[in-house]
Amino acid sequence: MTAVAAPVVRRPRRIGIAPVTLALGKRSLNRIIRVPAAIIPTVAMPVFLLISFSGAFSAIIDIPGFPTDSILAWVAPYAVIQGAAFAGVGASQAVAADLENGFYDRLLMAPGSRLGLLLGPVTAALLRVLLPFTVVLAVAGIGGVELTQGIAGLLMLLLTAEGVALVATFWGLGIVFKFRTQRSGALVQVGVFVAMFLSVGQVPLGIMQGWLHAVARVNPMTNILRMARQGFVAEITWANTWPGLVVIVIGSAFFGAWAYAGLRRLNQ
Repeated sequence: MTAVAAPVVRRPRRIGIAPVTLALGKRSLNRIIRVPAAIIPTVAMPVFLLISFSGAFSAIIDIPGFPTDSILAWVAPYAVIQGAAFAGVGASQAVAADLENGFYDRLLMAPGSRLGLLLGPVTAALLRVLLPFTVVLAVAGIGGVELTQGIAGLLMLLLTAEGVALVATFWGLGIVFKFRTQRSGALVQVGVFVAMFLSVGQVPLGIMQGWLHAVARVNPMTNILRMARQGFVAEITWANTWPGLVVIVIGSAFFGAWAYAGLRRLNQ
């Protein structure tokens, strides 16, 4: 008898990290076109903060010890960092929507890179940062803000904003992968609001008193804002840079590991 060869079963070819990352990043950015309201927290809110705060609280620069005589120079970096944080929140919420509509289930069954599922939203968030960065600084420029350190100040602010978006995206993904619903967005936003509010966002640490001073002093966001404001209210120095970099690196590593662990649990 002639032996019959067993059929060869070929496994689906595994898709690498780069194609998955780019595809999901593009999908997240396209959500802005499909749902224009999704970009409001990233762009409209920072611009509103810039205009309202610089108008209503302009007299704050007259307080002894305030580090600048320009309220726009103080508020503009804060508004950009807020926009960067919400760029990360928006990217994570796009993932939450895909979890609810079943698209993410299909992704988990596909032979694609799991790390790419994490880096796709991160890529989208990093690109989204360019929107508040450009719009806020354009409005501040119209208002007459001056860059004391020129292009170096812009690059420092952009570096800080990208770092904040990275941490915020991982934070949002960690929450989303745990609760698997868009309603978790409220918790993600609360975390961002608390971190921003209980810092030196509105006033310098030296002017604060009581419990707010104690909290802002240990709030990691304070070091990030000091890093971001270099070139606007102070010279760029290593002393004002490295604490913010440490916060970004540690925050990215911690929340990134948490988000990746949550992603792995989705596949179990």
